[in-house]
Amino acid sequence: MKTTHSNSRRNFMKFVGASSLFAVTPSMAADTTTPHIVVVGGGFSGATCAKYLKMWGGSSVNVTVIETNPTYVSPILSNLVLNGQKTISDLSFTYGDLSSKYAVNMIHSTVDSVDQTNQSLTLANGHSVKYDKLVLAAGMDFIKVNDYDITKVPHAWKAGEQTDLLKEQIDAMVDGDTFTMTIPAAPYRCPPGPYERACVVADYLKNVKGFSNCKINVLDANAKITVEADTFGAKFAEYGVVYTPSTTVTAVDDNTKTLTYTENDVSKTLDSTVLNVIPNQKAASIVFTAGVNSGNWAPINPLSYESVMANGIYIIGDSQGTGQPKAGHIGNSEAKVCADAILRTLNGVALYPSPKTNSACYSPTSTTEASWLSGVFKYDANSHSMVLANIAAGESDTSNYSKMFLWSGNLFSDTFS
Repeated sequence: MKTTHSNSRRNFMKFVGASSLFAVTPSMAADTTTPHIVVVGGGFSGATCAKYLKMWGGSSVNVTVIETNPTYVSPILSNLVLNGQKTISDLSFTYGDLSSKYAVNMIHSTVDSVDQTNQSLTLANGHSVKYDKLVLAAGMDFIKVNDYDITKVPHAWKAGEQTDLLKEQIDAMVDGDTFTMTIPAAPYRCPPGPYERACVVADYLKNVKGFSNCKINVLDANAKITVEADTFGAKFAEYGVVYTPSTTVTAVDDNTKTLTYTENDVSKTLDSTVLNVIPNQKAASIVFTAGVNSGNWAPINPLSYESVMANGIYIIGDSQGTGQPKAGHIGNSEAKVCADAILRTLNGVALYPSPKTNSACYSPTSTTEASWLSGVFKYDANSHSMVLANIAAGESDTSNYSKMFLWSGNLFSDTFS
């Protein structure tokens, strides 16, 4: 399950050659300024895209990342914070290597507005930034059913403070308490993630804390377990998880930890000690600010990830609307296709006609076991879309648990180092 670099770059080099990529730059610089590519978002997609633009483009491009936070906390492995096997510090990454190794400019702020006509961004800190190409890699946002307090009912789906809040609540549980979590309607970030979390929490309460009377409820907006159904279904049975599909959350009371939902068009309520609501999701707010959304997601050309609604704006990662999963590993893969496409466009080279991406992940199901899932997507010229070309999975066992850290370590390094 090793993260591999996209072969689109190798094909790009066949077209322009390693030396000619840089040979083009002086003539461009003589007539115009060096192209400035701005990447909004410093997660797996944004950081990877910035890194590879500079690795492959060198001094022929200037690259700036606009990211609110100076430290990125990985959602990958964050469920292991809930059972004490990882800390937020373990999963925190800075942007020092992007700056020092690859000369990526970092701005820690948020974008207030996008002026497509003048190719300019206005930032919350009052500054403006001009761009020649704009990459939106800001992740996803939530669709909450009502304005409840997420410090009382945490989602923990953006890792960091939220993860620690949920851990504190779980650690305060006593035998006989109830933990309830909800799974959003697809598509959402990390398809196996909620099922993984239910397993990790159930194992922690039962086998680590030694509780025999706690109840674990999982209310799924989907009609069935969406991925690795046999693996997660077996683990739910082993842990005694009460799984209810086809449910719709209609209200959350953060004070009483009461969930109101419908099941088969019948309204029901459920009280819990710890309530973990993972809301339905949509593209990040910057996508709507830029006006490149259609519904909740951003339609793009899969050959480049350029918006079909605005020239020169690219969307990668969770916000893209290709039908590919929304997760860190495939975001890293999409970023390389996008970086390659931008450099080709700047150098007048045709886009690589048959990109592939890979979505892979390991899911812990206890303190000692994990499963894995991998899907390869390829571009289909007839439908102009990315289609699933191959899928494989591995059952939950101890061997996969150790491999999980090799996979994640490689991905972390490829993105941030």
